[in-house]
Amino acid sequence: MIKVLHFFKTYCPDTMGGIEQVIFQLAQGGAAYGVAPEVLYLSPRGAARGETVGHHVAHRSKLDLHLASTGLSWSAIGDFAELAEQADVVHYHFPWPFMDVAHFAARVRKPSVVSYHSDVVKQRLLLKLYAPLMHRFLGSVDRIVAASPNYVETSPVLQRHCDRVSVIPYGLDRSTYPIPSAERLDYWRGRLGEKFFLFVGALRYYKGLNYLLEAVRGTDMTVAVVGTGLEEQKLQAQAQDSGFGKLHMLGGLPDEDKAALLTLCHAFVFPSHLRSEAFGISLLEGAMFGKALISCEIGTGTTFINVADETGLVVPPRDHVALRQAMLRLHHEPELSARMGEKAAQRFERVFRAESMLSAYGDLYRELV
Repeated sequence: MIKVLHFFKTYCPDTMGGIEQVIFQLAQGGAAYGVAPEVLYLSPRGAARGETVGHHVAHRSKLDLHLASTGLSWSAIGDFAELAEQADVVHYHFPWPFMDVAHFAARVRKPSVVSYHSDVVKQRLLLKLYAPLMHRFLGSVDRIVAASPNYVETSPVLQRHCDRVSVIPYGLDRSTYPIPSAERLDYWRGRLGEKFFLFVGALRYYKGLNYLLEAVRGTDMTVAVVGTGLEEQKLQAQAQDSGFGKLHMLGGLPDEDKAALLTLCHAFVFPSHLRSEAFGISLLEGAMFGKALISCEIGTGTTFINVADETGLVVPPRDHVALRQAMLRLHHEPELSARMGEKAAQRFERVFRAESMLSAYGDLYRELV
């Protein structure tokens, strides 16, 4: 078995965003591919070793503070050095500038992989200061892995390091999702009706939800928004305005309810409008459940998942009129929506199954070792 240490700024159960979901899938299924995975992350709950998460082991270092969305921990460098010494491969998850510092401070000499989840987009001024360290870090690892060819082609950072970049698409395991009970399905049918659009995800600045709200203003379309985040209060205030009678801001929900909504929805809408949305795990969940997809063309993995006019509709970013037209088209053409949903499910099975991701990473680890 190849011992792999995953290193990231946060992990479940503290948080469960897209990157955490990818790490979870890699760690949960690694044993079947000859990999013994462990995870090290920072936590406000303090330090702990050897916790069981699912079927794998996770370790916590004490989170000391956050600075510009970057978790910092003095003790993590020592924890990381110790655990990296025991590993065969160190698997970093980018971006997280403190990780770059820890890599050099710990003097890691093990084979190393970076999953490049996103460019640094929001902190542009800080990026100018960080760029020398970032490029030195990316130039020091053995392999950089992106989740889509789209992102490699449109990322100036990845183009600079293209000689060491590979593409391994993210994958999901349907069996890790709960099967909703008849009771929960009936509950949501009764509350939302037989035809509704669904968004699932963290309510963040790049998700484009303000454009989604404007797209459904004054229409008779029902939209359910599942998630919490920093934009929640702003969106709630916008939703209080007139014309949103069929908009349901549902907040965070248990996994069974989320699975019920994914099962029942007419189509999945994902209006992310900035490159901070490097892939879109929630969009991939919509494809896994066989739903027609609506997304924006932002040069990232969203249009690697959602192939325009095949698995769904692709619209320009920040264009609520085009988004409304796409939603109305699927709303009024159920046969088209069903056909695109079937194509989305077929593409998921062909490209995005967890087994494919796990097998490709297993081969990469063995190659590096």
